Amino acid sequence: MKQLSALDSIFVYNESSRTPLHISGVSIYEPPAKGEKPVRFKDVLQRYEERLDRSPVFRRKLSRVVFDLDTPYWIEDEDFDLEYHVRHIALPSPGNWRQLCILIARLHSLPLDLGRPPWEAYVIEGLNNINGLPSGSWAVFSKTHHAAIDGATGSQMGEALHDIEPKPVLPKTTDDWRPESEPGHLSKLGKAYLKLFKTPRQMRAIVVHAVKSRSEEVRELLNNSESDHDLKERTLFNGNISPHRVFGGLRMELDQLKAVKNVAGSCTLNDVLLSIVSGTMRHYLSEKGDLPNSSLVAIVPVSTRTKDNINAEGGNEASVMNVSLRTDIADPMERIKAINEDAVRSKTYAQAIGIERISTVMDSIPTSLMSLGMRVAADTGLQSKAPMPHTTVTNVPGPQFPLYFCGAKVSLSMGLGCLMDGQGLFHTVTSYNGYVSLTFVSCREMMDDPEFYHQCINRSLREHIDAADALAKPKATKPKKKRKPRSS
Repeated sequence: MKQLSALDSIFVYNESSRTPLHISGVSIYEPPAKGEKPVRFKDVLQRYEERLDRSPVFRRKLSRVVFDLDTPYWIEDEDFDLEYHVRHIALPSPGNWRQLCILIARLHSLPLDLGRPPWEAYVIEGLNNINGLPSGSWAVFSKTHHAAIDGATGSQMGEALHDIEPKPVLPKTTDDWRPESEPGHLSKLGKAYLKLFKTPRQMRAIVVHAVKSRSEEVRELLNNSESDHDLKERTLFNGNISPHRVFGGLRMELDQLKAVKNVAGSCTLNDVLLSIVSGTMRHYLSEKGDLPNSSLVAIVPVSTRTKDNINAEGGNEASVMNVSLRTDIADPMERIKAINEDAVRSKTYAQAIGIERISTVMDSIPTSLMSLGMRVAADTGLQSKAPMPHTTVTNVPGPQFPLYFCGAKVSLSMGLGCLMDGQGLFHTVTSYNGYVSLTFVSCREMMDDPEFYHQCINRSLREHIDAADALAKPKATKPKKKRKPRSS
């Protein structure tokens, strides 16, 4: 039995039928070559069963404390049923990209059963008419509650199921997993009572950490007007969300993005991707007559995992920073430079404050008060009225070599984030084997035309490539005119 951190518990307390807080992934696989054995659903089930011991997330469920007087616990589910979690469906004919996006959006909008281990996987067949993919392709859509994983641990779950060659020789391992009975209410209440005595010590730790973090560097950042982010301006995405979702995205070549980065100068690949998102929102909101004069702002999660805990047992270890998307700048290359300058300032500030201080603050708040406050904020609509960044952009790096599942090669990898009141647009960047997928999830009431948003991504990408090509081309020099000899 392991207790959730206060940070992980936020995703449990904020869960509602409108705002399910799970994160998802989609892997699309190539069909078997001629003469090769196709992958059957029973093969998928067997693969999951063989790899259950590689991640504790697969077989543990939540055990909540009465009235949420303390953070919940993870316990090993004695009624674990693999066939409940892994399911089999198919797209109807013709099996195109639009149908797949609609299906994924519907599956992503459904809350997980928090009385079971909070994850599900859907094997989707019938992907027969998607541009760039061979007919007969199939996919696995998986979703896991955010209380159990963050982007890094989610990637580890995916790696546990995949191999780096079609037919690997697996070492024989012993699965020593043992189920646990539901702990009694009195036992959990007793631990909650003892935990209250730690609060004064935790509050002292907050004060000490706050004093230490008030370095000259942080004070300079706080006093720097250029590092302020205007959250007063709202867009159509800053309101209460519905239970319905839309999904879409675009696959881009990694080499093309690197070429843009190299021409832009001192910046990162993430700055280029933020600029592409910026251009996309700029085009979309301009068309809707809803683009603010000041720059839009994005939340960018930053992993705080160290090398020592990279294989930790799930949970969230991440901080966030606000980055100006500089939607007030039309030129793509100038926008990249401006985003980089703001991102450097924001990241420096986020690192100076540190995740330890955030975690200490969260742990010091009585759990019952925290859960009640979150429910009140959600029920009264206060959360959507508070100043919020205009979107989230998260980057989940993947391997730059092929992966295989039951012998089938992964051809495309994509991710999906979760929405909350006040922020109805989420972008996920996923890199894999020479490609980068930029996907979006939004509320269907806020974005009723996801195909147009897809076109805006494509338009923004093309603008960045064209701008980089124009700067990379050497300027043609005009030949010098020959002087006519003077007449005598």
